[in-house]
Amino acid sequence: MGERFVVVPVDGGVRVAVEGVHSDAVVSDPAPDTGSSTTGGGTVDDREAGEDSVFESQDPDAVVPILEYNREPNKYGDGVPKENSPFINNTDIDKGNSYDGTNMALFEEEMDSNPMVSSLLNKLANYTNLTQGAQEHEEAEEDEGPKKKAVKSPQMGTFMGVYLPCLQNILGVILFLRLTWIVGTAGILESLAIVALCCSCTMLTAISMSAIATNGVVPAGGSYYMISRSLGPEFGGAVGLCFYLGTTFAGSMYILGTIEILLTYIVPKAAIFVAEKKEDEVDALLNNMRVYGTCCLALMSIVVFVGVKYVNKLALVFLACVILSILAIYAGVIKTIFEPPDFPVCMLGNRTLQNHNFDSCLKMEVIGNMTVTTKLWKLFCDGSEFDATCNEYFINNNVTSIQGIPGLISGVISENMWSVYGPLGMMVENKNLSSFGGSDPAQDIYMPYVVNDITTFFTLLVGIYFPSVTGIMAGSNRSGDLRDAQKSIPIGTIMAIATTSFIYVTCVVLFGACIEGVLLRDKFGDSVKGNLVIGTLSWPSPWVIVIGSFFSCCGAGLQSLTGAPRLLQAIARDGIVPFLQVFGHGKANGEPTWALLLTAGICEIGILIASLDAVAPILSMFFLMCYLFVNLACAVQTLLRTPNWRPRFKYYHWALSFLGMSLCLALMFISSWYYAIVAMVIAGCIYKYIEYRGAEKEWGDGIRGLSLNAARYALIRLEEAPPHTKNWRPQLLVLLNVDSDQGVKHPRLLSLTTQLKAGKGLTIVGNVLEGTYLTKDAEAKRAEQNIKSSMSTEKTKGFCHVVVSSNLRDGFSHLIQSAGLGGMKHNTVLMGWPGTWRQSNDPQSWKNFIETVRETTAAHHALLVAKNVDSFPTNQDRLGEGTIDVWWVVHDGGMLMLLPFLLRQHKVWRKCKMRIFTVAQMDDNSIQMKKDLQMFLYHLRLDAEVEVVEMHDNDISAFTYEKTLVMEQRSQMLKQMQLSRTEREREIQSITDESRSSIRRKNQGAAQGTNLSQQSSLMEDTQEDEAQLIHDRNTASHAAINDKAESGPEQVHMTWTKEKLFTERNRNRECNANVAVRDLFNMKPEWESLNQSNVRRMHTAVKLNEVVVNKSQGAHLVLLNMPGPPKNRGGDENYMEFLEVLLEGLNRVLLVRGGGREVITIYS
Repeated sequence: MGERFVVVPVDGGVRVAVEGVHSDAVVSDPAPDTGSSTTGGGTVDDREAGEDSVFESQDPDAVVPILEYNREPNKYGDGVPKENSPFINNTDIDKGNSYDGTNMALFEEEMDSNPMVSSLLNKLANYTNLTQGAQEHEEAEEDEGPKKKAVKSPQMGTFMGVYLPCLQNILGVILFLRLTWIVGTAGILESLAIVALCCSCTMLTAISMSAIATNGVVPAGGSYYMISRSLGPEFGGAVGLCFYLGTTFAGSMYILGTIEILLTYIVPKAAIFVAEKKEDEVDALLNNMRVYGTCCLALMSIVVFVGVKYVNKLALVFLACVILSILAIYAGVIKTIFEPPDFPVCMLGNRTLQNHNFDSCLKMEVIGNMTVTTKLWKLFCDGSEFDATCNEYFINNNVTSIQGIPGLISGVISENMWSVYGPLGMMVENKNLSSFGGSDPAQDIYMPYVVNDITTFFTLLVGIYFPSVTGIMAGSNRSGDLRDAQKSIPIGTIMAIATTSFIYVTCVVLFGACIEGVLLRDKFGDSVKGNLVIGTLSWPSPWVIVIGSFFSCCGAGLQSLTGAPRLLQAIARDGIVPFLQVFGHGKANGEPTWALLLTAGICEIGILIASLDAVAPILSMFFLMCYLFVNLACAVQTLLRTPNWRPRFKYYHWALSFLGMSLCLALMFISSWYYAIVAMVIAGCIYKYIEYRGAEKEWGDGIRGLSLNAARYALIRLEEAPPHTKNWRPQLLVLLNVDSDQGVKHPRLLSLTTQLKAGKGLTIVGNVLEGTYLTKDAEAKRAEQNIKSSMSTEKTKGFCHVVVSSNLRDGFSHLIQSAGLGGMKHNTVLMGWPGTWRQSNDPQSWKNFIETVRETTAAHHALLVAKNVDSFPTNQDRLGEGTIDVWWVVHDGGMLMLLPFLLRQHKVWRKCKMRIFTVAQMDDNSIQMKKDLQMFLYHLRLDAEVEVVEMHDNDISAFTYEKTLVMEQRSQMLKQMQLSRTEREREIQSITDESRSSIRRKNQGAAQGTNLSQQSSLMEDTQEDEAQLIHDRNTASHAAINDKAESGPEQVHMTWTKEKLFTERNRNRECNANVAVRDLFNMKPEWESLNQSNVRRMHTAVKLNEVVVNKSQGAHLVLLNMPGPPKNRGGDENYMEFLEVLLEGLNRVLLVRGGGREVITIYS
């Protein structure tokens, strides 16, 4: 290889400072002189003035290209946030770039959509996300200049970016305010079980989250983004809103914790509501919490609104408070070994006393050689005298003082091993101390005893404790600030969970080993003069813990009020929940103002609840639901093995994800089954709302992959053989026409489809465009969009298939043959009647229709043809009392019976009654036929009126001859006369007018009667091997009957026998002589040359039309057997005329041809 290669830019586009995009390519350097003005044939001198040379050093202030994750819902039209992807179709950035190098000439036409590899690598190397949080005002102003400020590349590592934020979010209010009480109530063993259960849940979730977070870049939105992109917009929106509610209620919990610390331990005298009686203390505390909590919420909301960056800067201070508090606890535990702190607990008998209003734990004390009663005496007696009336239990039991913190080596751990649950109002007692009777429960509630403020049980404690392990998403939420997110998120999150789990486990054991049981169960520290229980253990002072936990709760509350509105804004900007759109807007710098207001409002609900113990299970539900779906997302992606599932974090398994999911579900119901149901109902409602009202999204999520796998599995299992008659339902292929603008011509055809299907079975809406796919690609897509829009409007559930073919005939043929997949193929074709076939200049319009009829017959598909389809009812119409009339001329497998039943399932046709008409021959017993048909319908479980119509045989009328003559003359004229287009239209119109005048004459003079010659002409045509009107013998089942093959399960039973044929033929020869003579005298010379087969067919059509119009003209819908087309294609136009005569005078008609198989059965 003698050549050497250097990297030089191929394009010479103007370098715009805003975009800052330079596309480089590797090209051969023919000479060492890099100062040459030519590169591969392109000259740099030809550039416009002011353009930089590609060889000059680049501007050091050039902006690094950044791929911004844009969440504006309408920027791309569909509301789908998209990245400015460097991979393909990125025409905006590279627009205007010209590729002058001749080495790349082979690819120059593709440069607009497929960038050079060198350009691609350059963009990928500089890829980053925007940092979390909104810009401040001054930052927004700086960015408004003509030259944007360069964004610094993220530099945060694992420790600062993931580990510490997770640590700060996990450790919090429950550790300081409730963990000692949980240990005292549940005992060390059950407390360890609670900690193990909750920490296992978060660890398994962290493993699943690490796999998802390292499977590509996670932009702002954290868990919401991960779930929505893994499980789809419905799950994403539902869980995202649940996570938002959880974060908001977490803010309530932290604010309540802040106020509890303030009013109970820092400034108790600041209470506005003071209880005069002991039984009112709880209510007074809750009212104080509500007032102060509301004020605190308002203050924090203002701080968040004014400046987020101050909250972020204070985060480190709050974290330092947490760490110092925990270190103070461990230091205090170590100190108890040598010198336990002095916190005496006063006991009356075995009951713990509130040590607020007395100094010495004595009934009487000696002062100056005098024995006097103490303040404690006055609390239990009605005076300070020795003979005062006192509480009986106070008299019978001694007062003792025990050490609240006996120390690590005191052996108290054995006493704290087991649980002490109890009801509301149960006294906190030490079972090791003696107690004598005299207890009066009615009086005890007024005495200064320490009692349970709530009923305690294991599952309640799980719900209260779980919020202390939440916060594991903090690292993934900051993925944009990390130097290497795919490495930092798993390590930092798992290490943070391991650290906090260690802290919780050791705290449970150390609290149980150092603190007396009665003090552990004293939730508010009433027995140690209102000190924070965990503070009594700390070193050097209880105030370290009090102040540390206060600032920790403040910081956590601010963080929640900062994060929750941004999460809501991210959901709103995704556009998946329409009614949340307003919350996507904010201040000019992106601050989510409206979302902050909503968050503060929801947060106020939690504050009005006022009890930390009542709010904790609520947010536990929402967080658990979020974690459940993170595990589900990982499990689904792993099991589906989607090609894009390539996490860098390898230590995950679908079994671990399922275990985590099961654990989350179990914890939800363990904590609070009713809250769990409420959370699930909320999530379910949001899911269904997004499904029906939300914007359509395609995020490549796992649920769609799961649906695809399930569909593939079902299709493979679905046999391609025809279904059993009991399972047969019309699987429709709807042949739809579009106009020149690709708009749907007959939307009522889709309405009929919806009414016939009611959302069940398969529906494929097909359309054919004439031309080539290369030239009609855009029109095909537009037609498909219009058809889908019409399907949505008409509530037609199904698929759309637009085919481009060189001619319509072949296109419809391809659709009939190939639509569907595997066993999910159509068995019925629905199309509209070509109403303008007579006026059409192109005979292909009706020829295509007849060929389609032939092809559906050959494919053994049923065929439905709707005449006057635009007069059919819409889905909003409600037809009143009326009938659906079925004219059952020949047996077609039961389609005529089944269709009215299906239509009447829909609310449009529900009030219509079904009537069945059948035609009897002269030899038939009409009464017996009616009874048999009624019995048949009874076995079919169909409710319908039955009527047998007798069609008497009479001679062919003059009108029929005239009609046939006009038809044949018109046919010959169109074939032979070479007329201009205008002349041909004029000729056709004159023939049409003549035909209409003949019809009027017929209606005035023709007598009504019944007609049996329809049946006899049918048999004569069969004998002559010519085309027939009613039943087409081209189908395999009909041919099998004609050939006297073995009758199978799909055999079609005919009404005719050979004996009946001869009877009818002989009877026809013995007609009324007078009528025959009259007919002979009226015979015109031109009638003799008519094709007698056509005359008979026209006679049948005219007589049958008379009967149908007479009986069913007022019906809402008429269903009629559709005659098959002639075998000889020369009679196609006559066939159309026969059908026109047959349907004349009827409004809504559905012509039906069976597919040659039974579709309805009397068996169960």
